Amino acid sequence: MGRFRRLALALGGLLLAANVAGAEPLTIRIAWTTVAGQMTPILFDRPDLVPHLGKSYRVEHFHFAGSGPMVTALASGDVDIAPLAPSSFGVAIQNARLDDLKIVSDDYQDGVEGNYSSEFLVRQDSPIRTVEDLKGKVVAVNAVGGGSDIGLRVMLRQHRLEDHRDYSVIETQFPNMPAMLEERKIDLASLVAPYAQRLRERGVGRPLFTMHDALGRTQSLANVARAGFLAKNHEVLLDFFEDYVRALRWYLDSANREAAAAIVAKFNKQPVEGYAYLFTRNDYYRDRDARPDLAAMQRNLQTLKELGFLNRDIDVAAHADLSFIDAAVKRLD
Repeated sequence: MGRFRRLALALGGLLLAANVAGAEPLTIRIAWTTVAGQMTPILFDRPDLVPHLGKSYRVEHFHFAGSGPMVTALASGDVDIAPLAPSSFGVAIQNARLDDLKIVSDDYQDGVEGNYSSEFLVRQDSPIRTVEDLKGKVVAVNAVGGGSDIGLRVMLRQHRLEDHRDYSVIETQFPNMPAMLEERKIDLASLVAPYAQRLRERGVGRPLFTMHDALGRTQSLANVARAGFLAKNHEVLLDFFEDYVRALRWYLDSANREAAAAIVAKFNKQPVEGYAYLFTRNDYYRDRDARPDLAAMQRNLQTLKELGFLNRDIDVAAHADLSFIDAAVKRLD
C-alpha cells in the first residue's frame, strides 16, 4: 500500500510540474507617461537583457497623462505597477484608501546634487521675473495631482498664491506645452526633460524656478504595486525585477549611452540629437539597483502635509517592499 501511495504522490508531483511548466506567462500591466522619464516601455526592448520575458511573464504598457490618474487605475485593478509621485502616492493612501500600496523600486529622482531638476519656464521675453509675478496668470501642468502640478502649487503657496484665487491652472500634455507657451496661450509651462531643454536651446523659454527649489531632493517617481498582487505573484516578480535591474544597468552604463539614446529616440520617433542629455549629469538621477530614496519620499510627504496638501502622516517605510530589488541585486551580483 505504501508503494502505491508513493507512486501516486510521485505522479501527482509530475503532473503539477507539467502544469507549472505549461502555465501561461503572467501579464504585468505597467503604467507610464513619458520615455525616458519612465524606463519601463524600453527596458524590455532587448531580449538578451530580459531572459525571463515571454517565459514567466510578459508586459503590457498603458499610457497616462500623469501619475494622478494612475491612482484610479491601481484602485480599479486596471494596472499592476505604476510610477507615482509623492503627491499621488499620498493621495492614493489618504483619499483612495489604498493602504496596501507598496513602493517596490525607484523610477527617477529629482534634485540630486549634480543632476537635473525639472523646470518651470516662462517665455524668454516674458515680464514675469519672480514667482509673485504669476498672479493673474495661466499656468500649465500635465495632470492635476501629479508631481509637476504639486511642485508648482507648493512653490506658489510658499509665495502666498493660491489656485483659482490668484492664478489659473490648465491641463495639457508635455509635448503641447512649448507651443502653447510660445503662442502666449499660457504664461508658464511645468516641464520635464527633454521638453524643457529643447525650449531653452531654442531661446524661447527661461526657467523661473525648478522642482528642487520647490521641494528639495525628491523621489519624483517610485514604482508601486498593491500588496495582494506582490504576494500572489511573488516568484514571477522575482524574475521580472531581475530582468528590470539587469536592463536598467545596461541603459545607465556610460559605454552604452549612444545605443541607449538611440532606442529612446526611436521609441519617441524623434531625432537622436535631441537626446544628448540622456544618462548624463544633465539627466535625472536613476539608481542603478533601482533603489528608491525612501528618506526623500518621507520628507516630500511631510512637506505636503505641512502645506495642507495632505491631512495625515504616512509612514513610507511601512509602505515599502524592497525585497524584490534586493533579490534581483543578489541574483545579479
